[in-house]
Amino acid sequence: MPRGGRKRQVVLEELVTVFEPGARYSEREVNAVLRSFHADVAALRRYLVDGELMDRANGQYWRTGGWIDPS
Repeated sequence: MPRGGRKRQVVLEELVTVFEPGARYSEREVNAVLRSFHADVAALRRYLVDGELMDRANGQYWRTGGWIDPS
């Protein structure tokens, strides 16, 4: 995982595409998906939220940004 800046954002924008827009995910589900990319799932969750690509409330996560294929 890049340390920060634009390189990290590019990686996160690609990563968030595995989550379906409009779907809600439990923290356990998010962890299971993220674990296939990197062992530090807590950091990835935080980076996705801080990067405004996902949001969270009441133990639920949902995608709020990133590229969406219109087809």
